[in-house]
Amino acid sequence: MSRRSDFVREVPVEERPRERLLGNGSAAVTDTELVAILLRTGHRGVSVVDAARRLLSEWGGLAGLLGVTPDALRRGGIGPAKSASLLAAIEVGRRLARARLPEREPLTNAEAVASYLSLRYTVKDQEVMGALYLDTRNRLIAEREIYRGTLNRAAAEPRAVLKRGLLSDAAGFVLFHTHPSGDPSPSMEDLAFTRRISQAGDVVGVRLVDHLILAAGGRWLSLRQRGGW
Repeated sequence: MSRRSDFVREVPVEERPRERLLGNGSAAVTDTELVAILLRTGHRGVSVVDAARRLLSEWGGLAGLLGVTPDALRRGGIGPAKSASLLAAIEVGRRLARARLPEREPLTNAEAVASYLSLRYTVKDQEVMGALYLDTRNRLIAEREIYRGTLNRAAAEPRAVLKRGLLSDAAGFVLFHTHPSGDPSPSMEDLAFTRRISQAGDVVGVRLVDHLILAAGGRWLSLRQRGGW
């Protein structure tokens, strides 16, 4: 048997994910192993890999961790240092996605916008609605969360969305909301709301550019591409 195999066997269980990442690259490790590397160590009777597996199972995978809070991690037995590592990694992902939305360039890439919004707003137990407000050249002026609610449809009115657009002196906006169910398919209410807010926006001079529906696992749907209004 090779010396390499002997060495891997000698590496403590809690260090093997790190060894695999350094030896074979980040693509070679699983989601569980990535979280294990961030946690660094397990606790009494539980290896770090098992601790990572339990955490992902509880929160519904990596996408579920987007909604995790320090208090939730503490209740799950995760200490301050490990919580800080996890939360920092999640924030790095969010900021990398945000970097794909250059400040003074038109927001014409629905995929990049959806990727950023999914990392920032997708949570498993609440529906979130918000908007990206744009100037006349579709460049980002402001980002606003309008509503955060329960699993039921966000009870927002076009007036609240358009008021913030007028206050930002926006010429247009990208509306977005999340589907905690995990299915980005629009409901009849989603379609009706989109038509209402598009018509109202045309009246006040703040044009609806797109309406993105975001779901868990990075799934999303553009109502503009779908021809939803």
